[in-house]
Amino acid sequence: MWALLLAGTASACGTVEERRDAAEAATTRFEQAVRTGDAAAMCRALAPATRAELEQSSEATCTDSVLGEDLPYGGRGRTVDVHGRQARVVLQHDTLFLSQFPDGWKIVAAGCRPQRSQPYQCRVKGS
Repeated sequence: MWALLLAGTASACGTVEERRDAAEAATTRFEQAVRTGDAAAMCRALAPATRAELEQSSEATCTDSVLGEDLPYGGRGRTVDVHGRQARVVLQHDTLFLSQFPDGWKIVAAGCRPQRSQPYQCRVKGS
């Protein structure tokens, strides 16, 4: 019984390659929304906690505030690192962090820049 349950759980996560491809596809959709200024699509792509933090900090709906964050269009992808249900996608002009949810990969942080000897500084992030 346990073996069957564990096998089902492992297959739901997918292989590293499948998870990398899915994270990359979620990034592509988000970047398309950034490029075209589609606030609704950008908000749909955000993880629940990230969306809530954005709305709370701006005291407005996600769609009313996300464009004000002035997120850069990331350009071409450089690397995709996947570790379990977490991913980092490094683009030419941005770095995104994603998490895998039951309904797919969601952006947990965007507009991220590396800082010397410190964590990334991100324009949009969850708490």
